[in-house]
Amino acid sequence: MQSDTLLHIANFSTLFVCMVLKFPQIFVLMRAKCSTGISLNSLLLELIGFIVFVTYQMYYDYPPPTYLEYPILIAQDVILLLLILYYNGSLRQSLVYALLLVGGWRLLTVERWIIDLAMSLCTFISAASKFAQLQCMWSTKDAGQVSALSWGMATYTCMARIYTTSVTTGDMQVLVRFVAMTLLNFWVLLTVTYYQRRRSSSSKKYD
Repeated sequence: MQSDTLLHIANFSTLFVCMVLKFPQIFVLMRAKCSTGISLNSLLLELIGFIVFVTYQMYYDYPPPTYLEYPILIAQDVILLLLILYYNGSLRQSLVYALLLVGGWRLLTVERWIIDLAMSLCTFISAASKFAQLQCMWSTKDAGQVSALSWGMATYTCMARIYTTSVTTGDMQVLVRFVAMTLLNFWVLLTVTYYQRRRSSSSKKYD
């Protein structure tokens, strides 16, 4: 009984957080009107990872509460992608990205081995997205417009999904992915916080 209650809390809290997870980042972008510090490659890789993951879960008829947040995250990432392209002056490229992402999504379910292979690579794709964001900040030594709140919420949702996956499907591929994403999201969060505090300290020093 207690286990069921914890499962429901974890599922619904994850869904709720994911409904607004990218909002802080979207608002920061709209306020700054520039995408400094945000890696386009990171966002594209994250989108690919989300699409593969939710397609895999749906293909094998996993319980909807274990992946319901991913369509919401994909929609928010698409908004972020459009904003980044707009502020970079390359909005026309959005059509190319849309065709590639939709075409890739359709290809995933053509054969079972394709979705299985894609899922086996999903953790590496998602990990690459985090390293792309880290590399972007390391190269500029600045967090730019990256939202620490969004990365903090992402860390929580992955931690919650470790629990929900372990007590529902027990899928080791999915568990390994969530453990890796929790650690990498937390690493990005710490990096963002570090650069933001350093920038704040520098500003106070010059004031």
